[in-house]
Amino acid sequence: MIFSVVILASVLAQGNVALDAPRPIAAGDSLWTEELTWMEVRDAVKAGKTTVIIATGGIEQNGPYVAGGKHNFVLQTGLPYIARAMGNTLLAPIVRFVPEGAIEPKATSHMRYPGTISVEESTFEALLTDICRSYKAHGFTDIVLLGDSGGNQKGMEAVAKVLNVKWKAGAARVHYLKEYYTEDPWSYDFLKSKGIVQIDKTPGPGEKADRPAHTRNNIHDDIYYEAQIAALDPKLIRAEQRAKAGLLSLHGVNEAPIAKTIELGKQLAEYRAGITAKAFQRSAAKLRGTR
Repeated sequence: MIFSVVILASVLAQGNVALDAPRPIAAGDSLWTEELTWMEVRDAVKAGKTTVIIATGGIEQNGPYVAGGKHNFVLQTGLPYIARAMGNTLLAPIVRFVPEGAIEPKATSHMRYPGTISVEESTFEALLTDICRSYKAHGFTDIVLLGDSGGNQKGMEAVAKVLNVKWKAGAARVHYLKEYYTEDPWSYDFLKSKGIVQIDKTPGPGEKADRPAHTRNNIHDDIYYEAQIAALDPKLIRAEQRAKAGLLSLHGVNEAPIAKTIELGKQLAEYRAGITAKAFQRSAAKLRGTR
């Protein structure tokens, strides 16, 4: 009985730490809020880091070479570049579960393939809404929604519209930055400027072999994704196994040596960061009439 009382007292004490308690050690160094202590997040907001990015990825089939978390891995590479380009910005944990097709009674779209995880559109929007509300409650005033997959866009846009109406009398705003996904999709123009041309040997009727696309040669994968994922970890694109099998190329583009592909991934991340930072500035001007 005494032991139970001691445990309860300890738990209550942990929950009643003063919100203005001083940090007993130097702050850690991370842009990801999940890697920060609550004191570090509090102090970052007080210091002016009042923008947070809530990015949505997904877990789906991506052909024979790339792990199912493709979109999440791309975001892990690119989001720090975006946060630094925007300034005074922190990163929320990536929303990894998104609509990927019907689950039942008959699986559709990506859900037809093992390993895919899908959620209902209503579930997705409810989750995003509560994440936004959580960051608003802790003092973030610019909450950014962006997604690395096409199926995520409708839900993010809907959540931003609803919350901006609901919060119009306050300081917080939600910025849905579609440009991250739609401006120069899959960085087609950027890759062409680097001399990188991907060829689809099985284009559909009326489609060009060289075109912006997320699927070529019946593979839901391209250099845009693979390079950024390789910058995180080449194992996620099975670089070693493919090199041994003579398959370290994609849509006619040689990915060896892998260091070259990793460098391209970093360049792509920086390029999309520039696009996104400019989109944020435009959104802030529209929603606030400033910047």
